[in-house]
Amino acid sequence: MNPMRVLLAGVAAFVVYFVLGGLFFAASPLKKEFMQFPAVYRTQESMKPVMPIGMAGMLLAMIALSALYAWSTAAGRGLVHGAEFGALVALYALGSFVLHNHVNLNIGWRLTIGQAVAYSVQWVVVGIVIALVY
Repeated sequence: MNPMRVLLAGVAAFVVYFVLGGLFFAASPLKKEFMQFPAVYRTQESMKPVMPIGMAGMLLAMIALSALYAWSTAAGRGLVHGAEFGALVALYALGSFVLHNHVNLNIGWRLTIGQAVAYSVQWVVVGIVIALVY
């Protein structure tokens, strides 16, 4: 495992994750779905002071995913393996985050399904970016 390549892949994945997140969640109709649950989700204004914590957490997560990719026996196989890796991460996120949050948070199915689709695409693309950069 090459630590510098892991770090570079993690940073690239972090950037792509936030670009796609902005498109899927801030610049799409899904934004209105979040706004229907003000008791559950922070407003954009109240999110600003804590956003650096979330960004640091996602950078840490992307570096961890890059290391997991590097440790996989098929690391270095490129685009297809990256998409497969991203799909596995997407399945993990769907079970541990999206569906889990639907149970724990008082949100509707439309938001849950929107998150499932958006995060699935996001994680597959992130997996591809990690593979291509690493």
